[in-house]
Amino acid sequence: MTQTARGSAEEHTGTVISETSSEPADFDSLDPRTGETVGTHPVHDQSRVQRAVDTARTGQRWWEELGFEGRKRRLDAWRRLLAARLDEAAELISAETGKPRDDARLELVLVVDHLHWAAANAPKVLGRRRVSPGVLMSNQAATVEYRPFGVVGVIGPWNYPAFTPMGSIAYALAAGNAVVFKPSELTPGVGEWLASTFAEVVPEHPLLQVVTGFGETGAALCRADTDKVAFTGSTETGKRVMAACSESLTPVLVECGGKDALIVDSDADLRAAAEAAVWGAVSNAGQTCIGVERVYVVDSVADRFVQLVSDRVEKLRPGGQPTADLGPITMSSQVDVIREHIAEGARRGGRAVVGGDDSVRPPYVDPVVLTDVPEDSAAVTEETFGPTIVINRVRTADEGIERANAGRYGLGGTVFSRARGNELARRMRSGMVAVNSVISFAAVPALPFGGVGDSGFGRIHGADGLREFTRAQAVTRTRFPMPINPMTFGRSARTVRRLVALMRLVRGR
Repeated sequence: MTQTARGSAEEHTGTVISETSSEPADFDSLDPRTGETVGTHPVHDQSRVQRAVDTARTGQRWWEELGFEGRKRRLDAWRRLLAARLDEAAELISAETGKPRDDARLELVLVVDHLHWAAANAPKVLGRRRVSPGVLMSNQAATVEYRPFGVVGVIGPWNYPAFTPMGSIAYALAAGNAVVFKPSELTPGVGEWLASTFAEVVPEHPLLQVVTGFGETGAALCRADTDKVAFTGSTETGKRVMAACSESLTPVLVECGGKDALIVDSDADLRAAAEAAVWGAVSNAGQTCIGVERVYVVDSVADRFVQLVSDRVEKLRPGGQPTADLGPITMSSQVDVIREHIAEGARRGGRAVVGGDDSVRPPYVDPVVLTDVPEDSAAVTEETFGPTIVINRVRTADEGIERANAGRYGLGGTVFSRARGNELARRMRSGMVAVNSVISFAAVPALPFGGVGDSGFGRIHGADGLREFTRAQAVTRTRFPMPINPMTFGRSARTVRRLVALMRLVRGR
């Protein structure tokens, strides 16, 4: 018995956490461009997921004992294998998501670079280091190090089926954890390919395992005695993941949706800003959580900016061929969301300067540029996740920042300004900001990636991402006896008085 995966997920997550199941024994992943079957995959139930976690735990002890250098050698070998077989993976990503081949290849280039950074920097970031014990505990040697959790469950999305989950997988492995990965039901083949290539370089234990299926499989992973769960997907599904994990106090990392804004100041390089806006809004058919969904442009340069954006967008066409500018909408149910946002924006007084209602031609959507859309419309407040862009005028860049911060999401953002870029960036309520570029922060492995508000919490990438998959362990070791020891029932009546006097002398001034 098979079931198509298309349209069964919520927003850009691959998992819907639910309490009931009518799931089949297996399911097909489909090419959204043609409807053809890419692969058939099992639906893993609670017992199968638990076995995967138990098996991973046994292998994790061996992996941790390899140490940083031992793990680095294996992860470097995996990185070289991924680089050598990059085109093979790109074909699979294109088949399961429909995105153009070069977009898939770009995604994999980032995967390789992040994997290199995680393996190379784990010893420095996580290794034992000495800290000052302070004046009161000067007889102690104090150290802190970051130990792996054990088994990390990763629930990944379909829009970037390699890059996004690898932001958790690579960093968790570098930190000494084993991983059980539940890919989206739309892109299970990509997850299985990642696990199989890792097994080629680490054949001793199944340290990276994949469980496939729908919502029940994801729920099972949340309840399968994992030591942490990293989730990427919609805000509502993220809340259900948190609820499931709370039953066992399993810590979670939640990266949810976004409604990222781009601010165009009066002194901005308008051509560069327009090109960035178009790429941020339309690349990957707009199916990017950190993509540009709304632009606030200072009124004095708005006409020119809108014209530049329109001229660029009008040249872009979706299609199923490898050289298309953008591919299809991967999840069929999202087409209705895109259509309604366009229609509601028009009903509320917005103007479509490029495209409109007839731009929606499932499974494709032609790029759409809307202007003057009310700030309380869904096209401005909710994640559209399609190749649309809303451009609204503001009196000043400061007003643009205020509007950008008014929403419930806070994932990424962009500022184009020659004189005030850094100042404006610091005032954005978001986890990441690009100044005079777009989405560039995601390609810098050393930078933490994550959001605030309804965009979630926790960080992947960078030192913060490595520490996200560890537990800090503090250790003190007595080097010599203290002349004043207040932490004993054998202390004299003068001990605490002397301690108070010492503290007032060294800390009370």
